[in-house]
Amino acid sequence: MTNNPQPPRTFHRFFRWYCKPGLLPGIEGDLMELYTERLAAKGKRSADRQFIIDVIRLFRPGIIRRAKRHEPVNRYGMLRNYIKIGWRNLLRNKTYAALNITGLAVGVAACLLIFWVIRFETSFDKFHPNADRIFRVVAATRTPNGMVYKRSSAFPVARALKLDYPQLEYVARICQSDGSQITVMNDRNTSSQKKFKEDGLFFADPDFFHIFNFPLIAGNPGTALTEPNTVLLSEETADRYFGDWHNAVNGYLKLNNRVVCKVTGILKNIPHNTDFPLQLVFSFQTSLNDTSTDFVSQTGNLNTYLVLPKNASAARFDAELTRFVNKHNPPEYVNQGYILQPLNDIHYNSTFGNYRGTTFTRELLTTISLIGIFLLIIACVNFINLSSAQAINRAKEVGVRKVMGSRKRQLIAQFLCEALIITVAAIGFATLIAALVLPLLNKLLHTSVKANFDLAGIAFLVTGIIAITLLSGTYPAIVLSRFKPITVLKTRMTGRMAGGLTMRRMLVVFQFTIAQGLIIATLVVLNQMDFFRNAPMGFDKEAIVTVPTPGDSLSQSKITALRQELLRQPGIKDVSFSTFTAADDSHWGSDFRFNNSVKNTDFNADLKWADASYFTVYHLIFIAGQPYREADTVTGFVVNRMLAAKLGFSDPAGILGKKIDFWDGSIVARVVGVVEDFHGTTLAKEMRPMVLGSFKSSYQLANIKLESKDAHRTLTAIEKLFSNTFPESVYEYQFLDEKIASFYAQERQVAQLYKAFAAIAIFISCLGLYGLVSFMAVQRTKEVGIRKVLGASVGNILLLFSKEFTVLVSLAFVIAAPIAYYLMHGWLKNFAYRISIDPTVFLMTILLALAIAWIAVGYQALKAAMAKPVTSLRTE
Repeated sequence: MTNNPQPPRTFHRFFRWYCKPGLLPGIEGDLMELYTERLAAKGKRSADRQFIIDVIRLFRPGIIRRAKRHEPVNRYGMLRNYIKIGWRNLLRNKTYAALNITGLAVGVAACLLIFWVIRFETSFDKFHPNADRIFRVVAATRTPNGMVYKRSSAFPVARALKLDYPQLEYVARICQSDGSQITVMNDRNTSSQKKFKEDGLFFADPDFFHIFNFPLIAGNPGTALTEPNTVLLSEETADRYFGDWHNAVNGYLKLNNRVVCKVTGILKNIPHNTDFPLQLVFSFQTSLNDTSTDFVSQTGNLNTYLVLPKNASAARFDAELTRFVNKHNPPEYVNQGYILQPLNDIHYNSTFGNYRGTTFTRELLTTISLIGIFLLIIACVNFINLSSAQAINRAKEVGVRKVMGSRKRQLIAQFLCEALIITVAAIGFATLIAALVLPLLNKLLHTSVKANFDLAGIAFLVTGIIAITLLSGTYPAIVLSRFKPITVLKTRMTGRMAGGLTMRRMLVVFQFTIAQGLIIATLVVLNQMDFFRNAPMGFDKEAIVTVPTPGDSLSQSKITALRQELLRQPGIKDVSFSTFTAADDSHWGSDFRFNNSVKNTDFNADLKWADASYFTVYHLIFIAGQPYREADTVTGFVVNRMLAAKLGFSDPAGILGKKIDFWDGSIVARVVGVVEDFHGTTLAKEMRPMVLGSFKSSYQLANIKLESKDAHRTLTAIEKLFSNTFPESVYEYQFLDEKIASFYAQERQVAQLYKAFAAIAIFISCLGLYGLVSFMAVQRTKEVGIRKVLGASVGNILLLFSKEFTVLVSLAFVIAAPIAYYLMHGWLKNFAYRISIDPTVFLMTILLALAIAWIAVGYQALKAAMAKPVTSLRTE
């Protein structure tokens, strides 16, 4: 074999036929060196053939034809060629393409859904023309324990604001009435059989529709609510009541079987992105409290809204409200004040709440936004990992392209173009996935989010395509374009030579850090929800069904007879009538004078009006005294241990016989008993001092304790008795445990979201692991064969493939655990009663993550371990 072989005829023909003259200056020597290596290894004939095959088959026919015809390549043609080459590469590497597209599609779909949710939640009540100047007047009371904020206001506040501050453009009240009954009238005097229970029922001043943009499709908004006993219906409600909203105009409704009201207008269907779910709006003069002059008593469902003049300062008007309160409130209520809350804060501020009953806090918005970004990043991490690993299989192609004259920026453009193809395909699939999943998300969140492809939606997708392409494709493109042609054509590339081995490990750690952080968050939220579900409330909540009762005096007179009829039913243990259940999201609250004091207490007590059977139905435990006697009016008070302690009685029995005076002598009685503390509302809030008394005219609920057996038959008997007793009323019932569970609806939604996000993060991460192990299995085929020949078992081979990923997942856990602990500890502080984060949460997380990772790598690892050594050793 000669030391200076002459170039073969085929070698010269290669340059003459396929290469543009002057295209490869200085490269011919390098090619000769490569050919010499082939010649030394295989002989002349084999070297000729192998050299031509290795070089030519890596080139696309389009490039070779253009080089042969000496055609110039314009920018458009180059881009078209990049796309064509990229598409062919993806078709040849279907598994690689499928893994990348699937991972990106799932991540982008989650991000797109979050984008739609955030757009919806941040759009609430922004459609009103003066939204930036609309404020709600909310209560702010100074107490020894700090400020107490409520959304309530007193009835005469609006009228007084109009008189004292004529510069205010508009001031209006609105008050919600829960559980009111509506009867559709055939004419003014005859009720129809159409009866409805409505929660979206409001009383409002006429100026309310000057402040807010809720247009009418029939009627005049300026005059529709100026008269008493008038009502506006939403288009949807009018269709439901009268068959067609056109028939509703000038029709009549009966409110709570007492007041007949005329329909004076039809509201255009209320948009979903508002905190005013208006279905029926009665004139405020229909309310019995329209002429109230009591500035002290604040009603929780009564809100006062105003529009500040242009360029007016909300902070300056807060100072004016202090002077306003000092002018109108009695001196002893100097600590009770008002402040302004901007309209754009109402949907996000859980301190005050809103008429929809749910808030979407800014903290939650930030959290899910960050989760969406992280899910998108870990999907891009998959792309980077798989692309940089795939670089080894593309090394010779890159070498030959460089030999043929491709510049670094052309190679980067080529690989970015491939990333663009994958990204566009992934976003197409992601859009389809998001559109299909959106109805399920709406059902979960009880929202009406729409798949919005307006200008902003399209801009989001286009921005996503550009960002993902650059984020995912830049690093692999740079790695691939750095390959030295002689090195990759002369030697077999390894994972370390391909660059980024440490980078790939770091990216895997990043993926599993996010995934395990979400797993920890999910387990903490689920544990807190389990605590809410099972924590003792201080009363018996099992097998209690509640049924609303009419509030009119005729219906109240039937309560005693109804109770006797109910107790005759074999499936009923006990019955009590009250204003609220033992744990309720509604309550009365007030300060009071204690034991002939000249001043009211500096704290409020929750008031629960109930008959004497209330204590046996809910199994409330007496620690001193006894229940008050059965009566229609207050004959005595029962208080809880906390109230006795706040009044200075270390021995609860010491408060017995002391007098409590509500509302300057309106209701006065002595304490006859003390019960153990119980939670009168959600466990998210602190337990409060409590006073119970009998006040029959305020009862609106029957509390029925059932036997555990044959509840369905008992419920049927209850419905029959109620329908016979109150034929004009709509019958409905609710189990108490369901009512208590509804307190935590938003927390349950957060738990479901975290579960979904954690599952997505794990799925995407496992796709990446599967792809990397598949790559490792190919790269280490010969190594596996040698190990098996030397006696390695299948278990040894599985350990070989899994130990590195076990270390990486464990390292990710070490990073994720303290971060997740800190964040979730802060989240738990939102609840007055909460769990402590148990170490088992972290143990479960690492075990789950390792199990999932092993499952992800197991198939490919087992496949490599089970391969025959002879096949492995023959693999080139």
